[in-house]
Amino acid sequence: MDRKKLILVNPTLSNPFPGFPPLGLGYVAALTPKHWDIEIIDENFEIARFKECDLVGLTGFTAMANRAYQIARMFKDKGVRVVMGGIHASMMPDEALQFVDTVVVGEVESVWASVIADFESGNLKQKYEGSQTDLKDLVHPRRDLFHEDYFCDTIQTARGCPNDCEFCSVSQFNGFAYRLRPVEEVLDEMATLEKKFLFIVDDNIVGSGPQRAQRAIALAHGMIERKFNFIWYSQTALNVADNEEVLAAFEESGCRLLFLGIESEDREVLEKMNKKVNIQRDYHTVFKKIHDHHIGIHGSLIFGTDQDDLDMLQKRLDFVLESHIDVIQYCTLTPYPGTRLFKRIYEQGRLFYTDFPADWDRYDLTEVLFKPGRLDVDEYRRMMKHIGAQIFNRKAIAKRFLRTCNDTQDFLTAFWCYITNRLYRTPQSSGSVHGDKFWYLSSKSWPFSVYMNPEMEVHREHYRKTSTTTTGP
Repeated sequence: MDRKKLILVNPTLSNPFPGFPPLGLGYVAALTPKHWDIEIIDENFEIARFKECDLVGLTGFTAMANRAYQIARMFKDKGVRVVMGGIHASMMPDEALQFVDTVVVGEVESVWASVIADFESGNLKQKYEGSQTDLKDLVHPRRDLFHEDYFCDTIQTARGCPNDCEFCSVSQFNGFAYRLRPVEEVLDEMATLEKKFLFIVDDNIVGSGPQRAQRAIALAHGMIERKFNFIWYSQTALNVADNEEVLAAFEESGCRLLFLGIESEDREVLEKMNKKVNIQRDYHTVFKKIHDHHIGIHGSLIFGTDQDDLDMLQKRLDFVLESHIDVIQYCTLTPYPGTRLFKRIYEQGRLFYTDFPADWDRYDLTEVLFKPGRLDVDEYRRMMKHIGAQIFNRKAIAKRFLRTCNDTQDFLTAFWCYITNRLYRTPQSSGSVHGDKFWYLSSKSWPFSVYMNPEMEVHREHYRKTSTTTTGP
């Protein structure tokens, strides 16, 4: 059979520290027949330029949709067929079809064989609907195609999220059912990994209920029994602290950081978001239990909800600074397509930017995208600049480092948190999650180093200047 060439592209011109490889593209590559040669162009490290090939596959988050469409046009102008999948294309398939030949909606595993077969027979369809499949016997992603400078490996052990937060599109893409890979299969894949750091990319590694907790414990115990030596990180919810055995197993297996969607300290805000898992729990107690197991807390906070006024924003800032969160990530509430939040705000006529797809560039968690409920836009922006300066000034970062050392009694955990806060510092202190320079984490030395890619910075600046985004209110 004649050999063919597939190019997969990860369009990410806005990420100042690309820590994690494009796992979805690794799965696509693994599902592609052996007579195809495959290359991943990853814009975390290099600019996508035209190369001869038979087929191109694109992914992309909403803020990168226009960059993905730009790349698609570059290949289509040369007569190459382009397929796009991922979260944005799945939420906006008809839009994507204006720029690409084919859209894969949802998870790719159930349909990629058909995409390739139809392409080879000259019958490529415009749309393929992926189903949420059983994760048993999930293929191992083609990690050999990822850029060597990624500082960590990634692995997925489950999909779906039982929570139903108004602002989140995870459940729309992966479903509400919590689908689990068999623990032994996950451990077998872990045995093939080579890097010291590991990010378990599950949206919620513990899920909900005692059965899910026992499964998380079994996974951690398997890592211990096989004598893996990872320093690992994952995402979870506050119920991770409901079971001390979970935290003990995580600690012994090498967990040093957990990402928690904290969002707000205010009960009314949490209720409006439908963030039920947070409402009945005391943050101080949860944080202390996690810290007692030498694990750091990477906490996410959301500002700009309909309930927020200036006093509430100040209270949230005070909570952030005083609550023993080790790494702070904050953003402006962003209504992503496919979420109930987007539907509600759009139907209320409150969106400032509706020139799609051009305005998707703005949907990067940094801008005020809709008319606030209780805030003036200008005063909100001024307040966010103040918040960023308070959270990420050098004194605040140093104080968090010392506090993390004391809370966790683990220098490695504290150092990892310190470096992450420093990486957030330059962008966040100006009220934006995008830095002035294109810095990235590298595995060239242990635990990791920070490098700057001047070529990517020049290309990002060119992209900003040529963007069709209009001036905001």
